[in-house]
Amino acid sequence: MATWRFDAIGTSWEIETSHELDVDRRARVGVEIERFDREWSRFRSDSDVTRVGLDGGSISSADAGPMLDAYRDASRATGGAVNPLVADSLVALGYDASYSLVAHDPVAAPPDWTDRLRWTQREVEASAPALLDVGALGKGRLVDIVTDALADVPGDLVVDAAGDMRVRGEPVRSGLEHPYDPAKAIGVIELQDAALCASAVNRRAWGEGLHHVLDARTGVPVRTWAATWAIAADAMRADAVATALFFDGGPELAASWGVEWVRMTTDGRAERSPGCPAQLFTTRP
Repeated sequence: MATWRFDAIGTSWEIETSHELDVDRRARVGVEIERFDREWSRFRSDSDVTRVGLDGGSISSADAGPMLDAYRDASRATGGAVNPLVADSLVALGYDASYSLVAHDPVAAPPDWTDRLRWTQREVEASAPALLDVGALGKGRLVDIVTDALADVPGDLVVDAAGDMRVRGEPVRSGLEHPYDPAKAIGVIELQDAALCASAVNRRAWGEGLHHVLDARTGVPVRTWAATWAIAADAMRADAVATALFFDGGPELAASWGVEWVRMTTDGRAERSPGCPAQLFTTRP
């Protein structure tokens, strides 16, 4: 397998193919990543999300409908804990565009986000300023976009964006990294023509008890669950479920979408969905 490594959207990527990707295909991937980042990044001053956060207005994007439809399902399942307007909550805790990492009092996200945003399959509109954060499923969506951009590449394909991955072709064995010791795994899984997405409180963490997984209803980082993994046919839904699993209702969302999963508590217990193919080294008593 040939491996292409690069950095994009603030994380490391590895794309493995049966044969080395040519210049045109690499350029195709770069164009799609740049487009997605320019439309949806709240860390770029020139992005559509930043503009709508300041002035309101609309974002024209083929990702609008798929992502916001998934957010609506996740929000309903978790009682509002998952919310695309959680950006101001993250900013309040210091996870802002300049990465100040200076925390202030928690701020809850607007619970009426489906009234504040209107969307179709190719556009989302906010009548008043509204700062979006699509981190609950955006990286998974981009993994799917990159995978689709390489649909004409023959043979096996693995697109891995720092733990959010999609596999086509021969099975790939992947470890489920222990959230408190990256040298260990709590289990392994074999993926074939599927996606695996993970989330953990030790990633994008700063300060005592501060990390990127917030309950949008309170603006406070979650405390019960330390890490989640979700396996689905596409990476966007796997990513969304990996986020929803930090809350009550996450397993129900996974079941409704046909997504298998594993999650681990902060005290080291693990549980999984009934049909999950992962082999765990630790389980819930």
